[in-house]
Amino acid sequence: MSTCKTVLASKVSASFRNQIKEDIKARNIRPKLVGFLANSDPAAMKYAEWTSKTCAETGVEFELRKVDRMDLEEKITEANEDKLVNGIMVYYPVFGGKQDSYLQSCISKFKDVEGLCHKFVHNVYHNIRFMDEGETMKCIIPCTPLACVKILEYIGVYNPVIPYGNRLYGRTIAVINRSEIVGRPLAAMLSNDGAKVYSIDISGVQLFTRGTGIKLSAHKVEDTEFTPEQVIPQCDVVITGVPTPNYKLATSLLKDGVVAINFSSFANFEDDIKTKASIFVPSVGKVTVAMLERNLLRLHDYQHDLTEKTKQ
Repeated sequence: MSTCKTVLASKVSASFRNQIKEDIKARNIRPKLVGFLANSDPAAMKYAEWTSKTCAETGVEFELRKVDRMDLEEKITEANEDKLVNGIMVYYPVFGGKQDSYLQSCISKFKDVEGLCHKFVHNVYHNIRFMDEGETMKCIIPCTPLACVKILEYIGVYNPVIPYGNRLYGRTIAVINRSEIVGRPLAAMLSNDGAKVYSIDISGVQLFTRGTGIKLSAHKVEDTEFTPEQVIPQCDVVITGVPTPNYKLATSLLKDGVVAINFSSFANFEDDIKTKASIFVPSVGKVTVAMLERNLLRLHDYQHDLTEKTKQ
């Protein structure tokens, strides 16, 4: 009998989706999300179809707009100014590199459901959790990193006995991906919550912490000489997001009883992962879409002057 518990994203997302559906129905609203597709990536098209289906089930209006990438900035500006549009997302990559970063910051912070504009990215890295000084509007967090956090809360990696903001203190976590959209913000968020995080990519291993005794208000980043083979066996949680079918993390490197989570669209763990893991989460996609809808509902409320304090 396997000692490993497999946790499915559909199970974790169910309570969030049910709450969103109930809120939308009870309040008789229909938040509108616009997705821009300016590439021919089949994975992006699949994600768009999945988003559309999920939104229909919860009562969100989703409109996919296929545009030429040279027109995308103009179309984003039009959607920013359209009061009937509550949220905007773009299926990346469009151009790749700095041009995509620029497009991310073209989206109004009041419509940025993916949390990728400069203000939200800056706030994640500096552990700023509200959009305003009065703390009436919570920041929008990038969807996949937020999905990983919600999964860790669901399975009990976050310790509810410790004060909020420090609940990963004592945990050592590896994140194998340092992309600007998922891996790096996820490492920042986990370390801001108190964890010691090894951020691993092809260029090496960085250490994200809030210092000795988590005394810093926000995380610091240190380059290390460590190899993945040296740090992975120390980790209570290993989160993978390597976007290639060729990558497999050797089960032999993992600590007994590890929590293993994969956010890549490819299986990054070996087939025998359950012989070492205590909990295995093979994918996070359905939680990511639930977080997208949650962010949309929050932005819809902020656009209608319903802040955290007026909702109490």
